[in-house]
Amino acid sequence: MTTSPSLAELRERVQRLEGRPAAQPVATHPALSGLVQLQTGGIYTTDSATLTGLLMAGPSGEGAWCGVVGSSVWGLEALGALGVRLDRCVLVPDPQDSWLEVTAALIDVLGVVVVSPPASASRTGVSETDASRVAARLRKRGGVLLVRGSWPRADARLSLTDVRWTGVGRGHGHLQARQATVEVHRGAPGSGAMSRASVAATRRLWLPDVDQVVRRVETAPVEVPVPLRGVG
Repeated sequence: MTTSPSLAELRERVQRLEGRPAAQPVATHPALSGLVQLQTGGIYTTDSATLTGLLMAGPSGEGAWCGVVGSSVWGLEALGALGVRLDRCVLVPDPQDSWLEVTAALIDVLGVVVVSPPASASRTGVSETDASRVAARLRKRGGVLLVRGSWPRADARLSLTDVRWTGVGRGHGHLQARQATVEVHRGAPGSGAMSRASVAATRRLWLPDVDQVVRRVETAPVEVPVPLRGVG
């Protein structure tokens, strides 16, 4: 007795016939494991430098070469604290109007490319034509694109909500740790903002805890006076 192939098997066969490699899982930071799974050919957007850094840290920690387009706007020391290997990063500080061309060129040679579109692109948005070309390039090369900002038809969008700090009283104390809820959105955002209906999963995280570790919130905060160093 034979069984019919699954939809995933059929999709993989079509991709092989078209000369496209099937999507493969990519290493994901432990704090995000089970919440979102990075895959080759995928595009992931965030509204937070910390979330972008966490997404980058998974594959970077496994040895992937990463490119950061517009690196002058990033806190590179903070990215390193999240687990990003800066010795395996290609940095393009200020690509100006050529940011999209630079992003596409890095996709050809690097496993992960991180981009923060300039303000001009944020106002007008990335065109569907440009987005389709980049997506095709990612699938062909087996890369991952991480965007701090918006991007058409992203595979997932991660955002921070309900951010709370510990360690500060009324006019005294020191910032020690931060908690936030990470929301994973799927589907197209509506009315210029992500719809609550698109939230696929959530998780409460320390970003970071008092020991400067990013992890799931499992216990009550411990008051230890350690100054916070991190990205926003």
